[in-house]
Amino acid sequence: MTAPYAHIGIVGGGAWGTALALTARRAGRQVTLWALEPEVVDDINGARRNTRYLPGHPIEPGITATRALADLAACDVVLLVTPAQVSRALAQQLAPLVAATVPIVVCAKGIEAATGNLIPSAVAEALPDRSVSMLSGPTFAEEVARGLPTAVTLASPDRTLGEALAHALRTPTFRPYWTDDVTGVALGGAIKNVLAIACGVVEGRKLGDNARAALLTRGFAEMARLGVAMGARLETLAGLAGLGDLTLTCNGPLSRNRSLGAAIGQGITAADFLAGKPSIAEGFHTAPIVQSLATRYQVDMPICAAVAALLHDGADVDATIRALLARPLKGEGE
Repeated sequence: MTAPYAHIGIVGGGAWGTALALTARRAGRQVTLWALEPEVVDDINGARRNTRYLPGHPIEPGITATRALADLAACDVVLLVTPAQVSRALAQQLAPLVAATVPIVVCAKGIEAATGNLIPSAVAEALPDRSVSMLSGPTFAEEVARGLPTAVTLASPDRTLGEALAHALRTPTFRPYWTDDVTGVALGGAIKNVLAIACGVVEGRKLGDNARAALLTRGFAEMARLGVAMGARLETLAGLAGLGDLTLTCNGPLSRNRSLGAAIGQGITAADFLAGKPSIAEGFHTAPIVQSLATRYQVDMPICAAVAALLHDGADVDATIRALLARPLKGEGE
């Protein structure tokens, strides 16, 4: 199957946006990348690198950076690779610039704080009558930029479109699988960040590999419970965008969310750890929203609630761990 998407637009000049630009170029596509920072645009167009967010990876010709969103009007598909909490605002800016026939692919992992909406839903509200898809999965930008083997999930309500988009981005080392379960893919990518913070706390407190394995497994049970309650399919949550991404983010040394949790486990506050960092640990914003969704859907999510308390309520780390371990015993499937 030959994909028709010859010109791909990317909104977001961070590490992940740049890695996706490199991937799209390897797939033979022309790429226009919008970045907020003038120095990033100048660096990409001049020195052919992104020193601020993804140093050490040459930016080959065929990738052009811009600060004008209007330059994406000529693109055949637009990947929205921005922090979750600004995705709606940027989608609203794109609305008058990009034709209604151009597919939008959300690549941000999070939940909108103001509404509790999953990011594809928030973007769809900002871009009515558009096709909004979601790309997610176990991906460290550094490894994708290096061309190391990676598999992701591309979710679209339209299977034919999802298949075409997957072919447009496929390279010998970047393999997208498609699904129509946008809710499952979006929710898995959001919750795994919260659980990665919890795994980081285990690491920072030196609680051992047994504890981390238990937390990862019981955390996935929380993800699955909420996902099914919200209409996601369990098979999606057990796939690349759920369990796959959870495994990577909880165990991989490049995880920003795991690093945040490790700092908290060592007694460093979230504010101190995040201060001055150019990248975002999305789980920081997502944790209290997941807690609200759990309440709304009457789903028990004690690990995610504990993370929210540590990040935003000043909860004591040791007391929080003791409270989790002291919960009443129950059957594993309950």
